[in-house]
Amino acid sequence: MELTKNYIPNEVEAKWYQHWLDKQYFTSKPDSREPYTIVIPPPNVTGVLHMGHALNNTIQDILIRHARMQGKNACWVPGTDHASIATEAKVVQMLRERGITKSSLTREEFLSYAWEWKEKYGGIILQQLKKLGCSLDWNRTSFTMDEDYYNAVIKVFIDLHTKGLIYRGKRMVNWDPESLTALSDEEVIFKEVDSKLYYVVYKAADGSNNNITVATTRPETILGDVAICVNPTDERYTNLIGKEMIVPIIKRKIPVIADEYVSADFGTGALKVTPAHDKNDNMLGAKYNLKTIDTLDETGKFTSAEIETAALSEQVLSYNGMDRFVLRKKIAEDIKAIGQLTKIEEYKGQVGTSERTGAVIESRLSLQWFIDMKQFMQNNPEALQSVMQDTIEFHPAKTKNTYSHWLENIKDWCISRQLWWGQRIPAWYDEEGNCVVAENEAKAIELYKIQNPKSKIQNLKQDEDVLDTWFSSWLWPMEVFKGISHPGNKDAAYYYPSTTLVTGQDIIFFWVARMIMAGYEYTSERPFKDVYFTGMVRDKEGRKMSKQLGNSPDLLGLIDQYGADAVRFGIMIASPAGNDLLFDESSLEQGRNFNNKLWNALKLLKIWEGRQSIDEDAVINNFAINWFENRLNEVKKEADELLQQFRLSEALKTIYSLIWDDFCSWYLEWVKPGFEQRIDSSVYKKTIEFLDELMQLLHPFMPFITEEIYHSINERKDDICVKQQSAATAFDTASLEQGTLLKNVITALRDARNKNQLKPKDAIQLHIQTNATDQYKAIENILGKQVNASAILQTKETISNTIVVAVEKDKFYIESEKQLDSASLKDDLLKDLAHQKGFLESVLKKLSNERFVQNAKPEVLAMEKKKQADAEARIKTIEESLAALN
Repeated sequence: MELTKNYIPNEVEAKWYQHWLDKQYFTSKPDSREPYTIVIPPPNVTGVLHMGHALNNTIQDILIRHARMQGKNACWVPGTDHASIATEAKVVQMLRERGITKSSLTREEFLSYAWEWKEKYGGIILQQLKKLGCSLDWNRTSFTMDEDYYNAVIKVFIDLHTKGLIYRGKRMVNWDPESLTALSDEEVIFKEVDSKLYYVVYKAADGSNNNITVATTRPETILGDVAICVNPTDERYTNLIGKEMIVPIIKRKIPVIADEYVSADFGTGALKVTPAHDKNDNMLGAKYNLKTIDTLDETGKFTSAEIETAALSEQVLSYNGMDRFVLRKKIAEDIKAIGQLTKIEEYKGQVGTSERTGAVIESRLSLQWFIDMKQFMQNNPEALQSVMQDTIEFHPAKTKNTYSHWLENIKDWCISRQLWWGQRIPAWYDEEGNCVVAENEAKAIELYKIQNPKSKIQNLKQDEDVLDTWFSSWLWPMEVFKGISHPGNKDAAYYYPSTTLVTGQDIIFFWVARMIMAGYEYTSERPFKDVYFTGMVRDKEGRKMSKQLGNSPDLLGLIDQYGADAVRFGIMIASPAGNDLLFDESSLEQGRNFNNKLWNALKLLKIWEGRQSIDEDAVINNFAINWFENRLNEVKKEADELLQQFRLSEALKTIYSLIWDDFCSWYLEWVKPGFEQRIDSSVYKKTIEFLDELMQLLHPFMPFITEEIYHSINERKDDICVKQQSAATAFDTASLEQGTLLKNVITALRDARNKNQLKPKDAIQLHIQTNATDQYKAIENILGKQVNASAILQTKETISNTIVVAVEKDKFYIESEKQLDSASLKDDLLKDLAHQKGFLESVLKKLSNERFVQNAKPEVLAMEKKKQADAEARIKTIEESLAALN
């Protein structure tokens, strides 16, 4: 077939992806092979593909394709998470656009709209993953609200409740006033914001001048104050402990209490205590048996409902329904009007915001469901031990410290959410609030009657709340194989535990830790062997990519512009293991250029295909072939080791260098036939074999172009996608060293020709002065062709009136008919001499450092000594060359 001038990815990618699907190459079933299993971190059904997804899923695809080509039974499970908060917000927005409010619907009606939205938009991100080339087993697509999955979540809730690990209680939680639900600590993102510190005077109740000034960032909560707390050692306030102060505006008398929690150095050293609106205040309230007065409703608006009637003035009542941030300014103005606001300072502070909605979080007392995580950890100590002892290996290993710190300081997990979309909590109540937990109403009534035999109640009311999304996704590695809903099934027995998890460091607590805990609780074994944590994708200025900053590119647009392979290349080449990726579109251009380099190599070989001559012995003594075969095996071994160590970016760089530099820039030039000459058939066939193997090496990283080139070389019945890679064989280091020498000599001689304005067509005679004459015999033909030398001669003497080039310990004399510029030659030699002396000085300085010599590995020390010897030899050669010129 005729090849296009340049590689056109859009014409290739859809064709091959559909071909792979038709062949069912991504489909996996249990068999006798070793399984290699990855479960995708399920993206939200609300999600669309962005740069973070591209990095994470490209890494997973590289690992799964590599495993598939190693003969393993590769299974990559796709799926999506129902994402309670985000999805419900999307559905509410859709309804609003239709003129419908959530409050006007029954739960069933709302859920029918939610499923409508999910069916229409919920799979978009999975379809987009296909454009990236992700080889997922689409027959296994899971969703956390599938019937079996839903039942598994309920089953686990009931089990943990029966074990006493789940309880219900009124506790301080993180409250999102926008989505109207509780959040776990991990769903709160702290941001530094510009704020204000308000200095408010609380007058003494006895009419004296023993007033206390309190500094607060939240004057809107003043009407809920029940105490002022000071440090017991703070001499400014010791005589006021036990006295009473009056809260401004509300005129409530409150005690002054003392506790070491209060820092005498912050603000005025006096803390207003509002147990309903701050977690630390709530702990103080419980410690000193203080009243709790909630002055904000669930939407963050002021409510006087819990304020004692006697304190309800018209002024206080006028605040009803006022938003918390509006109230903050209003109360500050009103306190200033009565002369009790002494000053306002600018203040930078940390404010908790909802991960999903961005709303500022309120600490709120709320009746919720919790898991006793400390007890859970005591029941499953392996959850920590397995990571710290590398039964589960974290990559990079430094993330183990973050993991252990969180588990050792773990808090109870609030698992209930005030939403309709999600797994509904299987708790049932009578009219008095008595509760039973069961999988459905019939079983709940049956259980209720056992517990309350005299009761005549026939109907119970189910809890309105749903479970935290993470309560379903912590079962993901097990339940994608029905391990909870259908325990002991064939798939679960074969694929679980999975092999590798690839995820972001930002969800190490949300998801990774909890999956490990659930794995040990329900299977008594680890859920995966390795966890590879990707870094965050940032722009080239180091900023996190976000819609707000406008620095997040349209990923699908980039795929359309550059091709999926180039995007994958660009992401991976700049992604050091475990560190953040500084994304620059120029790396995608590099990927596109690499595609075209590969395409041009293919076109060159197709030209040679019709210009073959028969010489069966041409391969035997061909240095280029022997060298490249050894170089290929060296890289095969190195790349395999790098992939095993999850150093994927380094593996790609190594393969890229092998193809671009060693194969395209050197090998093809070395075996290239002369003008209008034929290439030996055996050399051509060997070159094709090399290209085949290179495409296999590159395939996991760039699947589309490698498949296209593989089929363009020859007509094939097999596909590279599932072709088993041949293992690396032993390689000859002497051949590799000779190849490196040849490249260095060619480069140095070409540079010398250029500097002296010798055109490529100008033939030269080359004289080599060396003690190792044998090492040049095998490469004389290539060397002569590459530097256009009509003759290569060995010499033991200095050749006058020539260009002198020093490489390692050898000297090369370029003899040309062109008159040489001795002054320029001398100038170049002097510059080279200065450089070599500077280099030698730096090496000697390192070798004179006793600490370095004592601590360096033997091979590192040997390398430095070789550098010294080589530099000294080059200096000697240059000095001899200068002497000859003089």
